[in-house]
Amino acid sequence: MKQLQILTTLFIMLIICPLTAQNRDISYMTSGGEIHPLQANMDIRHYTIDLDVDITNEFIAGFAEIDILLNKPTDSLLFDLVHFLKVESISVNGKTTEFFQKKDYIYIINKTGFSAGQQTVKIDYGGKPPVAIKPPWDGGFTWTTDKSGNPWVAINCQGEGGKVYFPCKDHPSDEPNEGVDLYVTVPNGLKVASFGMLQSETPMPNNKTQFHWKTNYTISNYCVVFNIADYHVEKRMYTTIDNNEVPMEFYILAEDKEHANKVLDIRERDTRVLEKYLGEYPWVNEKIGIAHVPNPGMEHQTMVTFGDPFDFKLIYGQPYSANLYHEFGHEWFANKVTNSDWTHMWIQEGIDTYIESFLFKEIGGEKAYDSIIGTFKKRIKNQQPLVLGNHETEAAIYTSDIYFKGAFFMHSLKTVIGDDVFFKTLKELANNPIYTYDNTVTTDDVEQLFSERSGKDLKPFFDFYLRTINKLNVDVTKTGDSNYTISTNNAPIPMRIEITTNTGIQTVLLEKNKPFVISSETSPILDAGDNFLSNMTYNE
Repeated sequence: MKQLQILTTLFIMLIICPLTAQNRDISYMTSGGEIHPLQANMDIRHYTIDLDVDITNEFIAGFAEIDILLNKPTDSLLFDLVHFLKVESISVNGKTTEFFQKKDYIYIINKTGFSAGQQTVKIDYGGKPPVAIKPPWDGGFTWTTDKSGNPWVAINCQGEGGKVYFPCKDHPSDEPNEGVDLYVTVPNGLKVASFGMLQSETPMPNNKTQFHWKTNYTISNYCVVFNIADYHVEKRMYTTIDNNEVPMEFYILAEDKEHANKVLDIRERDTRVLEKYLGEYPWVNEKIGIAHVPNPGMEHQTMVTFGDPFDFKLIYGQPYSANLYHEFGHEWFANKVTNSDWTHMWIQEGIDTYIESFLFKEIGGEKAYDSIIGTFKKRIKNQQPLVLGNHETEAAIYTSDIYFKGAFFMHSLKTVIGDDVFFKTLKELANNPIYTYDNTVTTDDVEQLFSERSGKDLKPFFDFYLRTINKLNVDVTKTGDSNYTISTNNAPIPMRIEITTNTGIQTVLLEKNKPFVISSETSPILDAGDNFLSNMTYNE
């Protein structure tokens, strides 16, 4: 009851000092972090979101219905929602319930308590959602027009979470196990592109149309988004590596539809490459979707967005868009294999960046693979560890190193355990049910899997490169006319490293505090293939 008294006091304070909607800055907002005990008590099962979008006034109104399971009885429920969307009313299991908004939270109170088990919460709300300043990195709504003057609306909210426009539990550890139903009503002539499968287009009063999209899969709340435009829908069927038929759809601006088939050709090629290394496309019961948006793309599940120009650059003679490929790769790593906490975001971003090398290898061979790995290494800043601690926010973790150092780490891991074990284990990570869909993963999960499959204790290697900013120190000292002593004082595990001498390349085992001597008529070059982050010191 003490908790209820505190909440009631806050409610009175809010009546005295009501919320204002003038401040539209959400630069402070981030997703994740420590889970509030009230939210830790809730298991999200399903979202239903029903909104009317007033494009002229940049306004949304409607409701969200949230099915949850409570682990134990409580007198309060807690959801996230940006503070300048005003809640009008709330009911729980059909009964009107007390509530108040405080900052970016909705507190729902029941003096007699909510029992453990199933609860259905309906929240009626509306207002002007935040406008994205630099999408997709700084999230919110983008309200713009195409070249013909037709409305063009997009949502991005990975950094801030789905709370920028709908009430939710904003933490990556809890996805709706029974999926999401999304109803969006827009003016006639426009189409809504979203996740899952389109269920219906229903005429509505006032020259409007309601689009109903539905997924039965689990889905991250930042992927529960939609896009609105004068879309042309280009479709074809795709046969997966496991011989399943799945629709491939591109929601492209009608004025740009002549580019649609070229983009779908690229998508089909990229899908075949990713399936070769990672297994079947993860969402065969729904679609391979792309939505044309006015900003760089994002990995929105089954409706990856794309906003690049259509004049693709050529690599090894083939058209390529890094953004188009990278965001699609997230269908495996981010959407299917999801980190349990933003602390482990390198798993999603680093592995997905690494798998860009698969396309280079397929169309340009090992030389092309080495080229993109070298590019990743050059872009590493190494200013903070990739894994900081527990229960971090997205903002605390998000740096360019989660992409490039994470990708280069995967290449180093491949070097340590060998190609055969590495690629088999990566495919297992992408397909084993204990790591996918309803389940989430941590850095320890990834390490333990690769350790078990390689027969090596890789924890020191993971800790060294992911939890510190250390580099491998290697000292090369000339000790005779053609003799060189090689040593390291900090190798986390025995590491095979290439040494180039006047007689060619040899591979040696480098171990901490175990120097060894090699002979060479020329100064040896260590790790010429750039397989590890290292500091090489040469003493002639």
